[in-house]
Amino acid sequence: MKYILSFVTILLVTGCAGYEGRGLVPGQSSASEVEALMGPAADERKAADGETVRFYPRLPYGRVTYAARIGSDGKLIAIEQRLTEEYVARLRPGSSRADDVRDVLGPPYRVDEFPRLERQVWTYPAMGLTIEKLLIVQLSRDGVLREIFMTDDPQAMSKSYE
Repeated sequence: MKYILSFVTILLVTGCAGYEGRGLVPGQSSASEVEALMGPAADERKAADGETVRFYPRLPYGRVTYAARIGSDGKLIAIEQRLTEEYVARLRPGSSRADDVRDVLGPPYRVDEFPRLERQVWTYPAMGLTIEKLLIVQLSRDGVLREIFMTDDPQAMSKSYE
């Protein structure tokens, strides 16, 4: 029993390390090393400068999406947590498009259609300072970002009162 508990603990510790890319070195680690540690990417976006961004969402319970930026030389540039105010601030309602949202935040956890409102709503579970949040992105039928906001996650709030 003692050995099984030790083995499970080691698996949990090493598994969590892979989520953040811990152990990968920018400028040295290769794209294949990123995939070996973090697993297959949920999405991959190409930039005009030859950079590739691979997205590793840990949603819904991890409430983070890591972006591994890979240079044109196949080396890791950086690993960034994208569900933050800093990255959300890069998006502009009225001018950013669906592709811009995907380039910045990665794939949404959930997509809902609201035909009467002519909106598509993308949901990203995220973390606030003290409570779990939902990052909500609303796109119009023409693919333009119309609204983006963060709200308390009602499911997380109901758990805290049980």
